This record gives sequence, structure tokens and C-alpha cells, in this order.
Amino acid sequence: MSRVRDLQKNLFGGTTSNARQFGMIFTLVAIVLYFQIRTGGLTLTSGNLIALTQQYAYISILSIGMLMVIVAGHIDLSVGSVAAFTGIVVAKAVTEHDVPWPAGILLGLAVGALIGAWQGFWVAYIGVPAFIVTLAGMLLFRGGNQYIGNADTVPVPEGFRVIGAGYLPEVGPATGYNNLTLLLGLLLCAAVIWREWRSRRVRQQMEGAEPAPAWISVLRLTILLSVIVFATLRFAGGRVGTSFPVSGIILAVLVIAYSFYTRNTAGGRHIYAVGGNARAAELSGVRLRRVNFLVMTNMGLLSALAGMIFVARSAASGPQDGLTWELDAIAAVFIGGAAVSGGLGTVSGSIVGGLVVAVLNNGLQLIGTGSDMVQIIRGLFLLGAVALDVYNKKQGRFSIIGSLTRPFHREPPAPPGAPATPSRADAKAAAAG
Repeated sequence: MSRVRDLQKNLFGGTTSNARQFGMIFTLVAIVLYFQIRTGGLTLTSGNLIALTQQYAYISILSIGMLMVIVAGHIDLSVGSVAAFTGIVVAKAVTEHDVPWPAGILLGLAVGALIGAWQGFWVAYIGVPAFIVTLAGMLLFRGGNQYIGNADTVPVPEGFRVIGAGYLPEVGPATGYNNLTLLLGLLLCAAVIWREWRSRRVRQQMEGAEPAPAWISVLRLTILLSVIVFATLRFAGGRVGTSFPVSGIILAVLVIAYSFYTRNTAGGRHIYAVGGNARAAELSGVRLRRVNFLVMTNMGLLSALAGMIFVARSAASGPQDGLTWELDAIAAVFIGGAAVSGGLGTVSGSIVGGLVVAVLNNGLQLIGTGSDMVQIIRGLFLLGAVALDVYNKKQGRFSIIGSLTRPFHREPPAPPGAPATPSRADAKAAAAG
């Protein structure tokens, strides 16, 4: 009987984290399959996948910063307005004041960081709730965008557009595919294999820990590598002149960097500690004000980057840029498994949540749904997705998808000094003893 339970645990997983991952990934797969059928196969074509990456990279970038804000126990309603304000400032500087476009990018990042620091000052050192500070910021910087741009569109030069509308270049011999995209996919496959091997080695070296059966690793690798190879061939085999977008490269670098920061550094652990219990974290030596200041500053920086990528893709900055972006970013974070009360959430989960939002919007557009119904469906979907996630967590459902993705998703670290929480199996064993 115990062998059956062990096999079930290895195959399906038995934690609430796996239940959350199952809800996220199953929902994404279901949406993709639904629209793939409804659109007659258009959803997974090379052209649509490339366009999808370009169109929604900025939302995923915002969701990374929003995750850290929400994990710390705050909310930011100003990200769309900050992105639009930064976009018009950079467009004006590059177009009308002859600032070189690389310097314009640095200028935009500096403006975003200053705005984030300004809002972080009020939140961290004055004590004004982030909801109020960023609500004021939403009004302030939306008005600033329209004042500076005089409610007109401002074009940007060709070089600047690379970060939002550029692709990996064509190099090497003619193969019918973009060679750099193929190389990128190969490197990703190698990273997945190495990560699985390292995960098994680490578990073998841990006292009392045993790795999952080898066939579990084989199944996990088979599914992940199949997805990577399929996506690589789709991105590499699009029409001539297109390949994996530069904005997707920027997003991938940010995901890797922020995943490492939140999981493997003291600063990342402090963010989770503050969101979990701010008073306990402060008593444990966490500099509460500094953490709150930095998460707001970081949000301003990523908002500026998202705004510049959008302007680069659109080839111009306009007065309607950034509208409702904060809602999409917040939805992505909560769909991705973050807790409303803070202290819980992962970068990878937010990216999956962003993909859910992106595929839903894209699919509804492909089947010709009106803008009014799109808003209604998105609202109902957000409510339903979060309610389903809450229900699954309460039921403690098993998740094969969670097991397959376990090496790439870690539980958020516990606050400093907090006692380790025993697993459900340990609790049962203790009770039986």
C-alpha cells in the first residue's frame, strides 16, 4: 500500500504548490487547444506565435515587477501611466532633441527608476498606502503624458524600434530556418536536461531524500523538450525576415535574472518575509523600509522598459499608451498563483499567468469577438480562474503537471527565523507514531 502511495506522490505530486501549478498550466493548455480548434489552427502558426510574443512581452515584463510589489503586500495602479509617460519623454528626446536612441533608452530607464523611487519614498518612509500613492501617480503621469505630447503621437527612429519590433538576425548557411533561433532552442533544451540532472543529484546528496523514479524524469523531459522543439521550429520557420523577437529575448533575460534573485538571494527572501509577516521580518533584522522602497523603485524601472518596448513596436508614442496595463499585469500575477495578502508567488507563475491573459486576448481577437464582449469575458475569466485556484488549494488536489514542472518552480522561502513547516506526510507519520 505504501508503494502505491509513493508512486502516486511521485507521479502526481501532493502539495498545494503543485495544485496551483496544475490550475495555471491546465488552464493555459485548455485555452490554447480551444482557440486552436475554433480558429482552424491559426493560434499555433508561426506568424501568430511571433506576433503574440511581440504584442504581450510588455505585459509579462510588468507582471514580473508587479509580482514583487504584490508579494511585499502592496499594489501598483500607476504602471500603465508611468510606461506611457516614459514613452513620450524618450520619444521627444530622441526625435526632437537629437538624443541618440541608445542614450534615449538609458534616459527612459532613469526616468522610470526616479518615478519608482518617488513613489517608494511615500510608501516606505512617509507611510502612505501604496494604493493611494500609485492611484495619485496614475493620474499624475497620465496627465504628464498628455501634457508633454500635447495629445499627439510622436514617432521614434528606426534604430530604436529594434527593442520592440526587431528579430534575431539571419546568420550562417541557408537551412530554411533562422539559425540563431535554432541555436537558442538547442541551448534551452540543454539547460532543461542539465537542470533535471542537477535536481536528481542534489536530492541524492540530501540526507534522507530520494529522487523520483527515473521514468518520471524521462517523462518530464520528454514533455518539456517536445514543447521547446515545437516552439523553436515555429519561431525559426516563420516568413523570411522574422524569427524569435528581440522583445522575447529581453523578457527571457529578465525572467532568468529575477527568478534567481527572488529564489537565491537574501534580498529576494526579504521580500517574501515582508509580505508574509512584516512585523516578524522586521524583528528578524529585515530592513522593512528599504525593501518597500526597492520594490516600488524596481516597478518604476520595469514600467519604463515595458513602455519603451511598446513604443518601439508601435513606432510612435501616443496619448492612449498604457491604458489598462496595470489591470492586465495584476491579473497575470493573481492567475499565476500569487496571494492577495502577499508573501506568496513566483516569477514563473506570473509568466504563465501573463501567457493565459495574452492567449485569451489573442484568441478572442482571432475569432472576431467584439471589444465589449472581450472585456466581459476577461473579467469573468479572472474571477473564475482565481476561484478555481482557491478551490483546488483547499481540496489539496494532486497535479501531474506540477510534478512535471517541479524542478523549475520552487516554493517561496520562509521568513528569516521561521520554523520549518513539516510536510503532510511527516505530519501523518508523527500522528501515527
